[in-house]
Amino acid sequence: MARMSLRTKLASVVATGVMVLGTGVLAATPAQADSTQCPDGYACIYWGTTADSGIRNMWATYGAHKLYFYSGRHLVDNNQTDGWKIWLCRNNNGTNCDYAVYQDHTAVIDMTPFNSVSIEP
Repeated sequence: MARMSLRTKLASVVATGVMVLGTGVLAATPAQADSTQCPDGYACIYWGTTADSGIRNMWATYGAHKLYFYSGRHLVDNNQTDGWKIWLCRNNNGTNCDYAVYQDHTAVIDMTPFNSVSIEP
């Protein structure tokens, strides 16, 4: 078996990456797409502090939802209906919730201490 130089290995990795990107294999998931408006009936958290940053997560279902790798300030948009709230929770199972965003409201919040959201009427 012939030994491959570091330069040859690196060139191979770069070429493979270019081919993968060119075929669109690494396309964004729907929640990460270039969407800047939280759809009706959803609770959304954006990548940054403005809607222009794009939606990172969105939920339309009742109950607790875990958050992964959130830190810093993010825009939280409650576009739910029927008075439902988005509770920001310190535990990862939708408990120890101490901040709510009410229907038709948005807030820029430091998400660092929160590990889940709970969507409730």
